[in-house]
Amino acid sequence: MNIQIIAEAGVNHNGDINLAKKLIDVAYESKADFIKFQTYRTEKLVSINAEKAVYQKRNLRHVDNKQFSMLKDLELSFSNFSELKKYADNKGIGFLSSGFDEESIDFLDILEVRYFKIPSGELTNKPLLEHIARKGRPIILSTGMSEISEIRDSMEVLINNGVRKEDIIVLHCNTQYPTLINDVNLLSIQYIAEQLNVKVGYSDHTIGIEIPIAASALGACIIEKHITLDRNLPGPDHRASAEPDELKLMIKLIRNVELALGSKEKIVGNSERENLRIARRSIHALNDMKIGDKVKQNDLIMLRPGDGISPMDYEKIIGKEIIRNIPAGNKIQPEDLK
Repeated sequence: MNIQIIAEAGVNHNGDINLAKKLIDVAYESKADFIKFQTYRTEKLVSINAEKAVYQKRNLRHVDNKQFSMLKDLELSFSNFSELKKYADNKGIGFLSSGFDEESIDFLDILEVRYFKIPSGELTNKPLLEHIARKGRPIILSTGMSEISEIRDSMEVLINNGVRKEDIIVLHCNTQYPTLINDVNLLSIQYIAEQLNVKVGYSDHTIGIEIPIAASALGACIIEKHITLDRNLPGPDHRASAEPDELKLMIKLIRNVELALGSKEKIVGNSERENLRIARRSIHALNDMKIGDKVKQNDLIMLRPGDGISPMDYEKIIGKEIIRNIPAGNKIQPEDLK
């Protein structure tokens, strides 16, 4: 299984392209597959009267409590993103960004992003879904604040406008920053996969790294985690983001889980084959057995090592004649029997 890991910079650059480049460095050094930002024109995303979310009010202190002023402060220009894409390309890490309006989607298409990432808030934005779908690129669809019927409806819009179902990856997530552990509902990863027959990943907003690791063990094909240089920086999302050392450890542990997942087939592991002889048992003589004796069950004892006749076959040798003497405690071999 190849788990793709997205380091979500989002708007944790605080509107500073140099800080954004440092976040790319962190993602690259942590061996993430992608760095991801958010591309939008504030005027096309939010009305001047829209209130901030509660967590945004708590994490940011503006003159007002409006989303518009917050998002305007965090907005990067298209030329900034072109520079960041080139910087990521030169580093050797994939570049992604969530587009929140048609103009931003058109721009990201020109940048030739690997996926179009649809944020949770746009799940029900049918005109934007249609516009994205017509670009013909693979889709990552975040599903915070949604029920299975809404995910199904959004996928139908994408598919009806040209996206192949196999090119859609659905991300389970909870959009609260930070998400409470008892509100994560990780089993939704398997539920979505079963209900919609689609590839499923997980976008994490919890504090810490244990939940993304657990998600990878449950079969998530993508793990997305917010990153920051410092959780104490001002901004709406820093508090629920992983700092560089945490990201590095998270990715290392997810790669370990990825290796451990193996295949669904239950097999004898290569490393444990040598233990078959040591740990299993085979049929031994409990008493001295002489030529001509007939094997009885009370003549037998199951002892290690397990390189003789398997105890699973003991009934097959009951009543057979002994053709050479077997001292008590010795293995009974097929050649000892007539």
